[in-house]
This record gives sequence, C-alpha cells and structure tokens, in this order.
Amino acid sequence: MEHERILVIDDDEGLLHLLKMRLSAMGFQVTPCTTGQEAVAAARKDVYDLAITDLRLRGEDGLDVAEELLRIHPGLPVLILTAHGSIPNAVEAMQRGACGYLTKPFDDRDLRATIDKALSQQRMSREIQRLKSLVKELYGLENVVARSASMQRLLQQAAQVADSDATICLFGETGTGKEVLARVIHANSRRARGPFVALNCAAIPETLFESELFGHVRGAFTNAHGPKRGLFQSANGGTLFLDEIGEMPLSMQVKLLRAVQEREVKEVGADYSTKVDVRIIAATNKDLAEAVKAGTFRNDLYYRIQVVPLTIPPLRERRDDIPLLAQHFLKQSTQRMNKDIRGFTPAAMQKLMLYPWPGNVRELENAIEKAVVMSQQDMITPDLLPSVSVTGEMPLKPLTEAKEEFERNYLKSVLQLTGGNISRAAQFAGRYRADFYKMLKKYGLHPANTKSKPEVELEDTEEESNLTQA
Repeated sequence: MEHERILVIDDDEGLLHLLKMRLSAMGFQVTPCTTGQEAVAAARKDVYDLAITDLRLRGEDGLDVAEELLRIHPGLPVLILTAHGSIPNAVEAMQRGACGYLTKPFDDRDLRATIDKALSQQRMSREIQRLKSLVKELYGLENVVARSASMQRLLQQAAQVADSDATICLFGETGTGKEVLARVIHANSRRARGPFVALNCAAIPETLFESELFGHVRGAFTNAHGPKRGLFQSANGGTLFLDEIGEMPLSMQVKLLRAVQEREVKEVGADYSTKVDVRIIAATNKDLAEAVKAGTFRNDLYYRIQVVPLTIPPLRERRDDIPLLAQHFLKQSTQRMNKDIRGFTPAAMQKLMLYPWPGNVRELENAIEKAVVMSQQDMITPDLLPSVSVTGEMPLKPLTEAKEEFERNYLKSVLQLTGGNISRAAQFAGRYRADFYKMLKKYGLHPANTKSKPEVELEDTEEESNLTQA
C-alpha cells in the first residue's frame, strides 16, 4: 500500500498541507495541487491510483476537474471533498464518474475508510493479476522443465487440449508428475481463473467417498450437523483432478459416471440434483484396461474418462531431462536452505544419469534435496547420491558393451548439459577437445543434434565440419 499514489486538489493551502501530512502518515505518496489545471498537468505526466478533489475550487468546478482526470486515466477512482454536503451534489458527483463523496470536516478514520473503499477494486485487480502471473510462472507451458523429445511431444499435446473442456486421463508411474501436468493444463486453459481442486482417490475411505465428492445436506447421516459442499461444487467453474482414479471403489464408480456424463451431482440426503460446470482430469499409475478385464474398473467409466489419454514417460526413458531437472531442483533446494552450492561434479552427474530412478521425478527431487542437506562443499559429489544396486532383475552386460553404452549416454548427456558447446563439454568431461571429438566420432554423435541453444561457439564450426567429413 505504501506505493499507492494519490493526487490531491484543494485551493485551501492549509487544508491541502494537512491532507498531505495525514495521507503520508498512512503510507501513501501524495502529489498536492492547488488548481485543477495543475492537477490535470500532473495526471498527464504520471499515473495515480486515486484522486481527491474539492468540489468548489477557486474559479473551477471540482466535477469538471474530475471528468478531465477520468478522460486522461479512465477508471481512476476520484473522491469529492466538500463542505456543502447534500444528496443532489452526491448524486451528480456519482453520475459524472466520481466513486465517492466525503463531507468536511472529517476525521482520519472516515478518510481512511473512504480511501480504502475507493481503492479496493484496484487492489483486487492487482492481486488477481499478481496471482495469475505467479501461476503462469509456476505452471506456464514454457516454464515446464523438459528437454527430451518425448516430453516436448507431451507438452504439445497438452497445449492442444488445454483450452477445450474434454475429459483427460493422465497415465504414468508414481512420481512422474501427473498432478503437475494437470495443473499446467488448468493454468493454460480458459478455466485458469477458476479453482483447481485435487482429490487422491486412494486416500478417502469408501464410506466417505460420496460425501466428499458430492457433499451432503444437514441430517443426511449421523453427525451430519450441517450441510457440506462436495468437491464437485468446490471446483465449479474450474478443474477437478481425480488422482489415483483406479483405486476408486466400484460402488462409487457408477455415481461418478453419472456426474461426468450429466455434469450434475446429487448431495447425500438431497431430493434434487445440482448442475456443475467442471472439467475433469483423472490420473492413474494402473493399467485401467487390465483393471476393466479384471472387473475392478467399470468399462463405461473407463471410456468416459479417457476421451483424451496422455501418457507421461518414466524418467529412465527421458534421461535427456535429468541434467536440467537436477539443476532446477538444486536451485530450489539451495534457495530454501540458504546454501551456496554451484552444481554437480562430472562424476556426480554421471551417477545421476546412470541411476534408474524407480520413483521418477519425485525421487530425483528428494535425492537432490538430501544431497544439498548433507553437502559440505560448493559442489554435489557422487557419494551424496543414490547408487545403482545390481539385482537378479538387472543382469550384468559384458564389460565392453556396458562401457560403450555408458560412454555413449555420458557423451550425449554432457553435450545436452552444455548446449552443444564443444569447449565446455570437453572441459566438463576432463578431456582435450581433439580427444573429445574422437569419442564423438566413435559413437556417431554430432553436437548439432544435441545442443539446446540456437548457437554454438564460432571456434567449433571448423572442427565440427571436420567431424562431419570424417
């Protein structure tokens, strides 16, 4: 509030000085003017949040001044001050664009209350805009941390369906980021101003499911001492995210089917149904087609919720994203813990790239946070990261084959991490540039196919050309 600017117009210099002192004490920036012409000139130079003008100025009409200010800044709240308070004056002031009326003399409480009322709409608009910007910053499609081709395709599909009202079902292993993608879709849809309501279907007891989803009326059952809104009603105008929908009891599936089909819900104990305007996004880590065959998921609900099926690949199938995600989580963790850690050692990044990540992105995030907590240096080292355990499920490959697979994946990761910059990649790998080029040639890799930036070093151009010709 301290940054809000108020333009004050009064030909009584004593009162003008008093108003300036009072408003400054309240935290406002005040521009005092003794004439309407002076105020209009100030309004043409700067932007103000509020104008306060005396109704009767020397040789000028305060309402004419208010109208001129509104022509310069449409929507500017204008308050009228007068010692001649009357209903006709107030009505005329409001008709000509003023937002309020204050009769002299007035005390600080009246002044503050009138100003707060006049500024409330602007403050609300600014807060809505701030929240929208924050949501966009967090969940804008352009801000999703993803470089791999599979994730780029997924985000393109999400962008195509975001602005429709089609029901979406997100498939993916635990920890792949299904709720994050659901929020991204909501934030980039025309429902972005509406609520995003999430329910984990595996966390609700079967006896409470219907009440949680649809609400209940007073007296519907024991302990229902008052009415309760369900999640469908709470999500009205927005998006309802049903996570782990494969865990929903069969008894609830038929009732959910009706709500999804008809877009109407019936509260527990009610004799009537209520229309709701809700977009449904479901998510599961189960194979719902197999669940249908096993009789644990309704066939009709299955086809109803997967109008648009989107599958999020596991992290082990999009290793190109690991360096980017690791740096992202490192930045978040170091900021939260106020620690100065610059990055990962080459050996630590190798370890991240080799690990299978059964818990996917969530496991990676937790591993980075733990490493930041335990680190006593300015770089994350391999000993702080999880190790691959060799089990009967992961048969050992011949040494040569395993070494070549590792080297190929490592070179690709380093090139992606450095945006295709050969000098930085060679330095990162601890190799001379010439040796690094020989390794690229051995595995048929080219920096132009892995860089993430539109340009590479000019000094690399000649050597890249030689690599192509080799």
